[in-house]
Amino acid sequence: MLDTHFFSFSDGTLCCDSVRLDELAQQFGTPLFVTSRQSLVSQYRSFEEAFASLPHFTCYSVKANFNLSVIRALAQEGSGCDVNSGGELYRALKAGVPAEKIIMAGIGKSEAEIKYALTSGVLLLKAESVSELRAIDRVASRLGKVASVAIRINPNVTAETHPYITTGDSKEKFGIDEAELGEVFNLFKTLPNLSLQGLDMHIGSQIFDPEYYVAATQKLLDVLESARHLGFDIKWFDLGGGFPVTYDPQKPATPITKFAEKLIPMVEDKGVTVIFEPGRFLTANASVILTRILYRKRNHVGKEFFIVDAGMTELIRPALYQSHHEVLAVTRHDKSIVADVVGPICESSDFFTRQRAIDDAAEGELLAVLSSGAYGAVMSSNYNGRLRPAEVMVDGDEVTLTRRRETYEQLVQNEL
Repeated sequence: MLDTHFFSFSDGTLCCDSVRLDELAQQFGTPLFVTSRQSLVSQYRSFEEAFASLPHFTCYSVKANFNLSVIRALAQEGSGCDVNSGGELYRALKAGVPAEKIIMAGIGKSEAEIKYALTSGVLLLKAESVSELRAIDRVASRLGKVASVAIRINPNVTAETHPYITTGDSKEKFGIDEAELGEVFNLFKTLPNLSLQGLDMHIGSQIFDPEYYVAATQKLLDVLESARHLGFDIKWFDLGGGFPVTYDPQKPATPITKFAEKLIPMVEDKGVTVIFEPGRFLTANASVILTRILYRKRNHVGKEFFIVDAGMTELIRPALYQSHHEVLAVTRHDKSIVADVVGPICESSDFFTRQRAIDDAAEGELLAVLSSGAYGAVMSSNYNGRLRPAEVMVDGDEVTLTRRRETYEQLVQNEL
């Protein structure tokens, strides 16, 4: 089991903080996302402690988990927000995050989204192409505003992670190529409604080796020197997110302190405020999915299946990234069995585990899919006409319903 005291066994039953998960399933049904508020806060504070000596501003990456209660819990600790769309901006504002503590990213922002960001008064718009810079200037001109802009640089650093979550390689769609920087700097001299105030990068997610950050940060520091030489007053230096978390106990994440030890000496005396954008790091291990075993079956070659009521519509990561999630029986058993834990969706990729030892639980019992707090509910879908599950937040012994379970009526409410 993952090393966390926010989800632990008490008298043989898995609990979130001091609340039994079987009682939550009885009250709210399954599938059910269960989030520990104390886990969110603890993880945020550990991040802040690691970088305490560095002038910095932490902006929670809302794409990891956009539940309003999750955003609000982190904002109450002092976090800003990094958003990637008009919808995420709306959620952050709805959760009570001041616009001046929000930065807006996204490689394909529409003019409507740019207008929404500028009229809301966000801290920075992060641009990823020459064409986008021109679009921001047009919208700002119509509004009679000067847009505060950061440019996202593609540092061409290929980190060792899943190819679908690497974002700092020149083969990928993200950021402005370093070969274009001369054109970009000249463009700022001709676009009166833009103010270049920040530099930004993001090299991917689940980056275990700090040396990839070191290499990319050095490239961004070179850009900072060039920008200042040309007369630009750069205030913000955004190193992105992507810091790792533990999904598989056999592959523990590198401690955040190891990244701080490498990065702080590189940037502490550069006269900038460093922005960080942790998302998964804060939320991944703060939530589990509770799911009930509907059926058990065994095929003619002796392979065992646990068929549960959650699936890839609730957590697509195993299907999309072949990612590992620990799965535990909520009630401990003395005996285990090797089985696939699979969902009810009509796809062969709809599984949580393949041929893994799991408690020998019976039909009707509960399982918990761990590390489901990042890229779980936010990537859920109604495929197969599925209803998105309810979500609850636990704080000690207090339980709050933070999202109601969808209804069949809601499945068709926007159709004519």
